Amino acid sequence: MSDSHLDSPTMQIVSEFMQEPELMLECINLSKVYAEGPAEVQVLDGLNLRVYAGERIAIVGASGSGKTTLLNLLGGLDLPSEGTVMIAGMNLASLDETQRGQMRNRNLGFVYQFHHLLGEFTALENVCMPLLIAGTDVPSATKRGAAMLERVGLGHRMQHKPSELSGGERQRVAIARALVTEPRCVLLDEPTGNLDRHTAHEIHALMSELNEQLDTSFIVVTHDEEFASTLDRVLQLRNGKLELVAGPTKKGGAAVEQGEPPHAD
Repeated sequence: MSDSHLDSPTMQIVSEFMQEPELMLECINLSKVYAEGPAEVQVLDGLNLRVYAGERIAIVGASGSGKTTLLNLLGGLDLPSEGTVMIAGMNLASLDETQRGQMRNRNLGFVYQFHHLLGEFTALENVCMPLLIAGTDVPSATKRGAAMLERVGLGHRMQHKPSELSGGERQRVAIARALVTEPRCVLLDEPTGNLDRHTAHEIHALMSELNEQLDTSFIVVTHDEEFASTLDRVLQLRNGKLELVAGPTKKGGAAVEQGEPPHAD
């Protein structure tokens, strides 16, 4: 470990007898400003974040605080006004639009409050779509898509279209679609906001199970405080910066003490 890393304000304190977790995602001094007529609105202001492999993070905050904006920046769907987003060691600003799309396809999965399934396609076809976009042949994509639907408990619903599925089943298909490429990290924006409590608990349990099985990182924007409290870290977005609400993390056998995410004053 270099001295410069030791001096870093984003340093994670790890036992010398344990391997440091793999850094999956990092954003440094991230800012986002939108123009509203003659005025400018600063949504994010010098925000810093590190997410490690297999870590589950909840981001909470008031409506309009910028949580969805942050997810869009982390996923390369938008670019910051200032600052850097690194995914698996790649600086998103150094990639063109095509390259960012390829990076998302390889490394990221997305799950939204509204499932955004394609209504004319079956559950299996929806799940296979990211694989086909990546150039996987149809037989291989079908095999992998079917295996992922089995994994989320929908092996018996593969040939059903979204209109024939319940809300919870549609969200399970969306999660299967997000995970079928075996991404390093999944970004979720209120994934159970439209579900009843029982179904939401089932989705939460599924996410936890898949996290343990696949060692995928999850970054979840949620208003569900009970669910947030079950994750490794809870961060609150307020005044454009992240503040630690709950920690520490224990992942992969390495005890990690989390300080408050740093920010530029």
